[in-house]
Amino acid sequence: MKKFKLDFLKYISLNILSMVGVSIYILADTYFISKALGAIGLAALNFSIVIFTLIQGVGLMIGIGGAIDFSIRNYERSNSGNESFMNALLIGLLFAVIFLLLGVFFSTQVSLFLGADELTLPPTETYLTTILGFSPFFILNNIVLAFVRNDKNPRLAMTAMVVSSFSNIILDYVFMFPLSMGIFGAAFATGLSPIISLSILIFHFRSNSVGFHLCRCKMELKRLMKIITLGFPSFVTELASSITLFTFNIVILRIAGNIGVAAYGVIANVAIIATALFTGLAQGIQPLVSNYFASSDKDGLRTILKYSLITSLVLSATIYFVILAFSNNIVSVFNGENNETLATIAGVGLKIYFTGYIFAGINIVIISFLSAASNTVNAMAISILRSSVILIPTTLIMSFFFEIYGIWASFMVTELSVTILTYLTHLSLQRENTQLSAYTKG
Repeated sequence: MKKFKLDFLKYISLNILSMVGVSIYILADTYFISKALGAIGLAALNFSIVIFTLIQGVGLMIGIGGAIDFSIRNYERSNSGNESFMNALLIGLLFAVIFLLLGVFFSTQVSLFLGADELTLPPTETYLTTILGFSPFFILNNIVLAFVRNDKNPRLAMTAMVVSSFSNIILDYVFMFPLSMGIFGAAFATGLSPIISLSILIFHFRSNSVGFHLCRCKMELKRLMKIITLGFPSFVTELASSITLFTFNIVILRIAGNIGVAAYGVIANVAIIATALFTGLAQGIQPLVSNYFASSDKDGLRTILKYSLITSLVLSATIYFVILAFSNNIVSVFNGENNETLATIAGVGLKIYFTGYIFAGINIVIISFLSAASNTVNAMAISILRSSVILIPTTLIMSFFFEIYGIWASFMVTELSVTILTYLTHLSLQRENTQLSAYTKG
């Protein structure tokens, strides 16, 4: 039990630090853009983050799906870790080509679709084009990070993410202020971040015990589909954030204009930190859950789930306390123009919106747990409920009756509804299993 606790703490702490490191560079973009470009820059960034989140989601899907396949095959001693890695790289390449084509030929259309108008279109298009141009590196970085983490080297994965994130913050400042590169400088600094991370991760391949490397391997359609299936819940988790951003942007634009979108930009970027904490927890338990599942250790799986849910509740309580205590200070950091409307909308919004993380944290952990245990159907069902089926109608209905306050509250209502449905489904399955067991014995 002592070893279990040490492994649990080791994996979740390193992964939480890693994910917070990643989210900090988005926060740095927000801070520097707010100082250099004001509310219009913030609104443009908020439109663009929808696509950035989508790119990250694709990278996580392929990386985590491939890494789960890698871990299970390693436990089975099938010696096919290289095939898992090479198949993941092939899928990543295909998606990277799609994102590159979007950036080269359709950045204007994508920017307009996301909600940009005549004021926000130029900075939105610039940021999007640059980020889409670096999409192959974002995807490759997520793939290599997941494999390195599952190859028993979570410390190097954390180091790569933290160093690249802090490098991005420094480059953000240099590009936007001394070099006056504007929003392009912010996007360019963000694009360089995965390249810095990959340059650190390359040290993993110098080890004699590395479990995967580049090779000529047979590409199997069945393996490709399995990797996507195993990682799809992780993609939908990120997709939920992307759809939330998009839906909120469009509805807020109608109710409160670009200032409202800028205010939501503050909330959304602080929310990225909160999401990173829970995503780090979820990614941290993934290798442990995969190993216990492969060895059919039900007691180990129950213990991991218990510890993970308790950790999630502690994190959510801590986050909400910080928001209540420092919401005005947080908003003022990103309100360089001292816009009173922006300050009011964002200040109230933070306090309402972040109640949802009490339940969002639980849902993110459950999705990761089910996915790592190869229960992808239920994991995807929960993810889809969060990302669209409940979220979109809830946002539209609540914004109609309560306007901007309804938008903030819709996130909490969505996450609470998903948690309740998940719990009721769990109880129903338990009753069915109990009845089946009694019937079999009878």
